[in-house]
Amino acid sequence: MEFFTMLDWSVIAQIILIDILLGGDNAVVIALACRNLHPNQRRKGILWGTAGAIILRVVLVAFAVTLLQIPFLKFVGALALLWIGYKLMVDTGGEEGHDLQAPDKLFAAIKTIIIADIVMSLDNVLAIAGAAGQVDDQAHQLGYIVFGLLVSVPLIIGGSRIVLYLIDRFPIIVTAGAGLLGWIAGGMMLSDPGVIKYFGAGVEAYSLVAGAVGAIGVMALGEIVKRSGKKA
Repeated sequence: MEFFTMLDWSVIAQIILIDILLGGDNAVVIALACRNLHPNQRRKGILWGTAGAIILRVVLVAFAVTLLQIPFLKFVGALALLWIGYKLMVDTGGEEGHDLQAPDKLFAAIKTIIIADIVMSLDNVLAIAGAAGQVDDQAHQLGYIVFGLLVSVPLIIGGSRIVLYLIDRFPIIVTAGAGLLGWIAGGMMLSDPGVIKYFGAGVEAYSLVAGAVGAIGVMALGEIVKRSGKKA
C-alpha cells in the first residue's frame, strides 16, 4: 500500500489519458489483424499482440527523440503503414481460412499488430515521455511510464473487442479502418525531418491533404483488388 501512496497519480492519469486518446487507432489495428482468426484464437491474438506492442512502446520511449530525428525514418514507416492498411483490407480470409487454427496465422496477426503499433507510436511516446518528465527523479520516470501503460492495457483490449464485435456485424468498418491507417501514414510522411529539410517547413501545412490522399488511396486500391479477386 505504501507504494501506491508514493505515486504521483496525476502523472499516471496523464499517461493513461494520452494513451487512450492516441491509442484508439491501435485498437482498430488489433481488431483488423485478428478478425480472420478462429474465435478460439482471437483472445490470444489480442493479448499477445497488445503485450508485445506495449513492451516495445516502453523501449521506444527511451529512444523516441533520437528516432524521430532520423531523416526519412517516419517516411519509411508511413509506407509500411500504407502496406499494412492495404493488406488488412484485402485479406478477407474467407470461410475456409476463418476456421483454421494454424499457429502461423496467429503469429502473422501478432506480428502485424506489433509492427503497426511501433510505426504509429513514434509520435505518441513523446507525449507519454513528456508527462513522465514531470517527475523529478529520473530513475522513477520509466516506472511511471510502464505503470501507466500497463493500466491502459485493459482499455486497449476492451476497445479492440468492441471493434471486432462491430466488424463481424458491419464489414464496412474494415474499409474505414484501412482508411484510418492510410490517413495516419499520409500525415506521417510530411512530418518526416528528411521531407521537411528537402521541401521546407511549409510542407507540413499539406498534412491533411496527404492524409486524405493516403486514406482514399488505400481504400480505393483495396476495393479494386478485392473486386477483381471476386470476379476471378
